[in-house]
Amino acid sequence: MKPIFKKFALAALSAAALCASARAETVLRVGHFPNISHAQALVAHRLSMLGKGWFEERLGKGVKIQWMLFNAGPSAMESVFAGAVDITYVGPNPAINAYAKTRGRDIRILAGSADGGASLVVNPKLGIKSPQDFKGKSIGTPQLGNTQDVACRAWLIDNGVKVALTSGEARVIPTPNPEQLMLFKRGDLDAVWTVEPWVTRLEQDAGGKIFLDQKEAVTTILVTNNRTLKEHADLVKKFVAAHRELTDWINKNPAEAQKLALEALDELMGGASISKELVAAAWPRLTFTAEVNHGELEKFVDDAYKCGFLRKKFDIKNIFADQNRK
Repeated sequence: MKPIFKKFALAALSAAALCASARAETVLRVGHFPNISHAQALVAHRLSMLGKGWFEERLGKGVKIQWMLFNAGPSAMESVFAGAVDITYVGPNPAINAYAKTRGRDIRILAGSADGGASLVVNPKLGIKSPQDFKGKSIGTPQLGNTQDVACRAWLIDNGVKVALTSGEARVIPTPNPEQLMLFKRGDLDAVWTVEPWVTRLEQDAGGKIFLDQKEAVTTILVTNNRTLKEHADLVKKFVAAHRELTDWINKNPAEAQKLALEALDELMGGASISKELVAAAWPRLTFTAEVNHGELEKFVDDAYKCGFLRKKFDIKNIFADQNRK
């Protein structure tokens, strides 16, 4: 073989090897929010940043985790629908709404992640003592149709306070969490129904007072779509096993988990001021668990229907990927 052709052949083989290597790499796109209620994702994301990937080490060579950040559930589920995200940590309401839109043909719950950590915070200067005192008041929620938004509307309706999507005796105003804090400080929001660490920030930074604490509500779950389940069944199984292992590790090592979560929040939020004291205060309000309470999910269906987010009630018995539940 002449040298020039030999060099060309070697270059071609090298390029082919690189292409084969690139093709061999599997990218798993995982979504989460910059919230303490997504602690497993925050800890794992931070470890990925440090080159010590929790999931990467357990999924095997040739698998890369691409982390995707969202502010609230509806936008995360839109990305799952669009095929831009494979697995996401998300609140139960957006997952249930997405399941309903596909008439149960898509969206599956893989595991639980966190319970509790969501609260209704009020301005103590307004003298709010009962649900009726919310008439004429403005309440911020993270996003229209997200878990806290639906919980807020359903609670108001249950207590005889009329509320519509954009009007009513009380005004529910979907607002991103960082803006909620600013608007609450200025007095443009009278109350906020949100999740940690924003609940604690509203208390510590804006003088808010917790009016209602959702201690046992399902706050975060792990979901996927049927395409990912079919195309990467073994990978999904390993991911769920690693998620369960990480949940146990977090419960056994809260101080180290808080440190990693705080570092992740600092990186993801551009150095926004979140202290370790704030994270430590928010942490005990959450229960990190890989299990999901099916009864609580049924309540979310009822609430979403009551608020007009679902046209009719439906059975969610097939929403679990493996049918395991409490």
